[in-house]
Amino acid sequence: MKIILDLNKVYNMSWQDGFLEIPNKYIDLIITSPPYNLGGKFHTGNTRYEKAYNTYDDNLPEEEYQKQQIEFLNSCYDKLNDNGSMFYNHKPRIKQGICIHPLEWILKSNFILKQEIIWQNGSQNFDKIRFYPMTERVYWLVKNPKTKLYNEVGFSDVWKFKNAKRHPIHKATFPLDLPLTILKCFKDAKIICDPYMGIGTTGKAVTQFDDKSFIGFEIDEEYCAIANDYIYN
Repeated sequence: MKIILDLNKVYNMSWQDGFLEIPNKYIDLIITSPPYNLGGKFHTGNTRYEKAYNTYDDNLPEEEYQKQQIEFLNSCYDKLNDNGSMFYNHKPRIKQGICIHPLEWILKSNFILKQEIIWQNGSQNFDKIRFYPMTERVYWLVKNPKTKLYNEVGFSDVWKFKNAKRHPIHKATFPLDLPLTILKCFKDAKIICDPYMGIGTTGKAVTQFDDKSFIGFEIDEEYCAIANDYIYN
């Protein structure tokens, strides 16, 4: 299959459409964080854009959301080469008083769970009805149980990165140090993909390595424009 899309660019399209343009087993490493289905509808964060851009529905029925995430993970599985890795950032969520853990759907996907990393991000949630939730998860997922990384950074499975400063448009971005840490441990990974690129954090990290390239997909037109500007400026 001919590669239609150029590397080192964020495309304004869904991951579903983007994946149609690249062959299976093409990607070495995926680093991404999907919407968490926290409830509610969200626009770009700037009221002057409300009419120009559709709101994003982050309040799907949980069963539908999990089904979509399984479909997403399995599609990523197909696009990774046989020794590739995926780093999937998510978190346990409390909905209607019940903790819903990402492993509920990750373990139903085709991936092998290689490691669960605790990301201590110091989020400011001080609801006294429970112990304060201060962590998210980063899941290392593989196709081959023999897949390895080289822990050049000397980290444990507990990472302490503060959340990125809130962007005036995109409210949920992970810090640049998160993808940088992963990339340093996969020197042989040449093509990196973020199917939910947001404002370009993964792409920005990739540009700090001369021998790596990225491809990203972002369905929101405004985020995509911000990402392509941020990555190279």
